Amino acid sequence: MSQSSSLPDLPLNTLDVQRQFARRRTLDDAQFLYLEIAQRMRERLQCIRIQPARLLDAGCGDGAGLPVLSALYPQVHYTGLDHCAPLLEEARRRYRPSGLKNWINTLRRHGPAPEFMQADLATSGLAPESMDMVWSNLALHWHPQPHRVLDEWQRILKVNGLVMFSCLGPATLKELREAVAEANLGTATPTFVDMHDFGDLLVENGFADPVMDQETLTLTYASPERLLADIRALGGNPASQRRRGLASRAWHDRLLQALERQRRSDDGRINMTIEVAYGHAWRAAMRKTASGDIGMPISAIGRRTRLD
Repeated sequence: MSQSSSLPDLPLNTLDVQRQFARRRTLDDAQFLYLEIAQRMRERLQCIRIQPARLLDAGCGDGAGLPVLSALYPQVHYTGLDHCAPLLEEARRRYRPSGLKNWINTLRRHGPAPEFMQADLATSGLAPESMDMVWSNLALHWHPQPHRVLDEWQRILKVNGLVMFSCLGPATLKELREAVAEANLGTATPTFVDMHDFGDLLVENGFADPVMDQETLTLTYASPERLLADIRALGGNPASQRRRGLASRAWHDRLLQALERQRRSDDGRINMTIEVAYGHAWRAAMRKTASGDIGMPISAIGRRTRLD
């Protein structure tokens, strides 16, 4: 969905997003994509000169990104934030064990113990200018107000702090949308923001030198059931206009049949498109408000804005 820079709220039900992920309790079944994208983000980070002391993992889920970030920044103070309590419980269980195991891990640990907190991405409650870096892997597309999320990241980042994120783009799940339309199933599916709109939003929300790029991944499946299982693992369908109530067996069969008709002639596989957008930008020293005024935090006085 390509829109103007004044992005409207996205048609997502926040409570449904939480429910979809709470049912899973872990993201193990989704790590085939999450960890792959995390590694691709890590490759991009290796070209950026930054050594953050404090880092926020925004939309951390069950904390699977912590090892990736700890390998890059062994001394970093890691804070994981998510809105889903069961996922955070799993993250704490994995990375903040108690008793003898905790004592052994403390002896081995290079940096501070990780922290995990429950909050909305747009209202973290963290102190202004308290973070050197915000990292967010495949989370931003599940918030109905991404412009507010970027505003919050700008608020909590120090001047010259870095934001790096990935999110799903508008071509994602196009085969599912086509199958739903062909079978006349009368339900909405998630919509995603074009990367160019995120580039505009970064500038509008006080970031400098934004860099956006995207790639399209094609996953293939032997059965439509397996394809739908992966969609559920990645977050399901929290679209606010989706069909309510339990789907009947006949409704489900029509969806499976529509997906079956998409089998490729060469190898008999069924495709699922995943468009991934990547972005990073620096927290600017100055910000132009809606009234045209220029705002500068006290911390920026006497400091030079980073240009790399």
